[in-house]
Amino acid sequence: MLFTSNKKAKEKLVEDKLLSNYNRYYRLAYSYVHNEADAGDIVQNGAYKAILNSDTLRQEQYVETWLYRIMLNEIFSFLRKPAMSSIDEVAETGREDTYENLDLARALDSLEKEDRLVIQLRYFEDMKLEEIAAILDENLSTVKSRLYRTIKKLRIKLEDDSATA
Repeated sequence: MLFTSNKKAKEKLVEDKLLSNYNRYYRLAYSYVHNEADAGDIVQNGAYKAILNSDTLRQEQYVETWLYRIMLNEIFSFLRKPAMSSIDEVAETGREDTYENLDLARALDSLEKEDRLVIQLRYFEDMKLEEIAAILDENLSTVKSRLYRTIKKLRIKLEDDSATA
């Protein structure tokens, strides 16, 4: 069913979803960039683009998938930019890491971005595999196999790390 209401209604729907899921988008961005300011900028840029292009949303039931894709595009665009060192960045390097399990955080960081994304969406954002497949625009079976393969990689990495500790 196509979502045929006017631009204002679409914009309102997008704004409401952005507000209700802001923390989820922020956590996702932060898990990739490990910097609060950059994660905030990514989410703000994504929100701006989503509201600006809300009239391109075709089906109301897919608004969350549509927003996640926008946020992921923003995250990956940010990561492709050449790194620039700033005074704020240097000051932040002395901050304590907020991860409860540093071994898990390191293991997650060692994964390919697509594999890490599947783990994050499934276990940290509590999404169903069908939702993840829609966000990534992949077959459900591909997402399932990537999830199980990545879990195996994580398990091996964590066991290797604990054996060397």
